[in-house]
Amino acid sequence: MPDVIVIGGGVAGLLAARQLAHLGNAVVVVEEKDALGGFVARSTVAGVDLDSGAESFATRKGTVASLVTELGLGADIVAPNPAGAWVQWDGGAAPLPAAGVLGIPGVPLADDVRRIIGWGGALRAYLDRLMPLVRVRAETDLGDIVRRRMGRLVLERLVTPVVAGVHSADPSVVDVHTVAPGLTQAMTTQGSLSGAVMALREMAPAGSQVQGIAGGMHRLIEALEADCRYYGVEFRTGARVTAVSRRDKLRPGSAERLDAEISAARGQWIVEVEPVAGSVTGPDAAESFDARAVVVATGFRPALGLLAQAGVEPGALAGEWPAPASVTVATLVIDDARLDAHPRGTGVLVAPGTPGVTAKALTHSSAKWAWLGDSLPAGRHVVRLSYGRRGPDASAAAGRAPAAGQSAGAASGADEALVPDLATVVRDASALLGIPLSESDVAGFATTAWADSLAFATVGHKARARQVLAAVDDVDGLDVVGAWVSGTGLAATVEQTRLTASGLAAELRGAPRLRPE
Repeated sequence: MPDVIVIGGGVAGLLAARQLAHLGNAVVVVEEKDALGGFVARSTVAGVDLDSGAESFATRKGTVASLVTELGLGADIVAPNPAGAWVQWDGGAAPLPAAGVLGIPGVPLADDVRRIIGWGGALRAYLDRLMPLVRVRAETDLGDIVRRRMGRLVLERLVTPVVAGVHSADPSVVDVHTVAPGLTQAMTTQGSLSGAVMALREMAPAGSQVQGIAGGMHRLIEALEADCRYYGVEFRTGARVTAVSRRDKLRPGSAERLDAEISAARGQWIVEVEPVAGSVTGPDAAESFDARAVVVATGFRPALGLLAQAGVEPGALAGEWPAPASVTVATLVIDDARLDAHPRGTGVLVAPGTPGVTAKALTHSSAKWAWLGDSLPAGRHVVRLSYGRRGPDASAAAGRAPAAGQSAGAASGADEALVPDLATVVRDASALLGIPLSESDVAGFATTAWADSLAFATVGHKARARQVLAAVDDVDGLDVVGAWVSGTGLAATVEQTRLTASGLAAELRGAPRLRPE
């Protein structure tokens, strides 16, 4: 009998399994897809192994770097090209300003700011330094703060492209306290938004704010899986959990001791698993596992259903959950020596309303990562474009949420409209790179659609996630991990998952449980 069933084989699920196995527990991981990794995924395009999901990680606290080093990949941690990205709007393109936070300029009259928003926009932004800071209510809406303090052009041409690229959300639905901790407090002490930006930048550590792994972030998944297997973790890929239930509570009277002995011998949880139709790696038949504990590590929509089955207070799972964001990553491997000059630095963020472009961002991957550029033949380049933008109307840009029982991560219905064809991707890449590209020069093309991704940064989501975590804490032997409860990015996921798994291991040993704050 396994001690723990981990449902979901993304980064959070693999890390929870690894931590629990290191602490002496027998673990089984159940993953619906044939491949592990979730949003950290690999695809092979024109013979090149590339990331089709996350390609970097935040350096804050050294959390991810520490994990990468533990897994033997520390020597392969790399920083991106410092050239940086550009922004494109209706009327031009230019490098992003150097002194900013989420696109908010720290020096509104700087040349690199004026190049994008003009003298009129820069002077309007500079009024932030002159206007009194008056607050009559708590401020959470990042878009509203920027618009009031610095004006429409800063919001549309600088902040919206950056926030959409990082958080797949419009600034009007983003919680400033989540995406820029300390910004509003710094506004109070500095007396302006631009002053607050400069204060935060001064406090930030020197060096790149993101790093990657030579060879691709998908190597992290391979290393996690290998370490899990070394410590005895079993995997069921291509398998879907159909039911999670607890054994009946102990009855009073003479049967109590017998029930306790049965529960201890068989585990307090029953997890039913069936093969996914069409799966290559799935089990031959349905299975039923008895376990002492369950960790839910899926996307938010399936997680809510599993937690409800597991007995979590229904009120904690209800409420106004927003439609999930849907993003499609389109990858081009293209032969064109004109790209050797890296005409748009490491990539381009796109302002809403930019004519002739449907992508929200472009990453010139072979320019951003030296290891990738060096591995390619002369004149060959890798370009990634992202499609899908979550706007003020949560459901309009995100597409229709997956139906009950549909695979998380599989695009559906309206999401399919976000998957572009080759002609569209080449046209967008040409417009964003400023070079007319030809389909005949494309050596490889692939798209990966990611659906059911909940933007943690939206207003009110942190409170909803805390409510869910508090309710899960009330159920013995049950935990939930993943970006939808921990926060955006691998750093937040790794930190929350490690604390949670250590706490569960303590509970299984009968010790007082460590609870993440």
